[in-house]
Amino acid sequence: MKLHYNCYGDGFPLIILHGFLGTADNWHSLAQRFQSDFKAIAVDLRNHGRSPHSDYHSIKLMADDLIELMDDLLITKAGFIGHSMGGKVLMHLCLNYADRVLAPVVVDIAPRAYKPGHQDVFDALMAANLQTAQTRKEVEEAMIPYAPDFGIRQFLLKNLTRTPQGNFSWKMNLPVLYNQYQEVIESVTGEHPFTRRALFIKGETSDYIKPEDEPAIVKLFPLAEFKTIEGAGHWVHADKPDLFYDAVITFLRQNISDKL
Repeated sequence: MKLHYNCYGDGFPLIILHGFLGTADNWHSLAQRFQSDFKAIAVDLRNHGRSPHSDYHSIKLMADDLIELMDDLLITKAGFIGHSMGGKVLMHLCLNYADRVLAPVVVDIAPRAYKPGHQDVFDALMAANLQTAQTRKEVEEAMIPYAPDFGIRQFLLKNLTRTPQGNFSWKMNLPVLYNQYQEVIESVTGEHPFTRRALFIKGETSDYIKPEDEPAIVKLFPLAEFKTIEGAGHWVHADKPDLFYDAVITFLRQNISDKL
């Protein structure tokens, strides 16, 4: 699959992977900052953003798409940042394509399987009749009973777009993501551990990485380092962008620059 991506700057490639229902555009501000050191490539994963839709969706398929993108761009090896679902894709890459990954930064996700937790989000996305809605405000008002948090609604509404016929539609492939959601929350495994350094970043108020997850992470990533960003929730990079940037750029400079 030929993925859509946004490219910033020049230098050693740094590939950035968004989370579930996110897009490459969510990383625009931080990608602009990373371009001072790297060629930042923010990717729309399959069935998200401006990348193609498919009837199939899984962590493995998303990882395979990225290998295809790297091959197309003649990238032998890259640094990576992956948030949530993107972090699971990154872990899969580390464990199955280790020679293509340098200095992975996994953001607020563990390799374990997760319980379903997005039904309210799906309900919000399906609440509005996009064929008849006339304004963005009308779509948002239909979402409020299911997504009362303003920030979550704004995050989801970034996926709203107009069709050539003038109707609204969602950029993401909502039916497939809903029907194959179990594929997103499954565990990540590999036959061999990733033996280079890796950074796992946790939001202080998030429970996506729990203390009991750390032994399982270290088993797969023996050189894993852990960093908690104070005052941040699951969307660490959006909640505390400066603290997040400082932690990530320090790790990347230490683990990429000296290997080039």
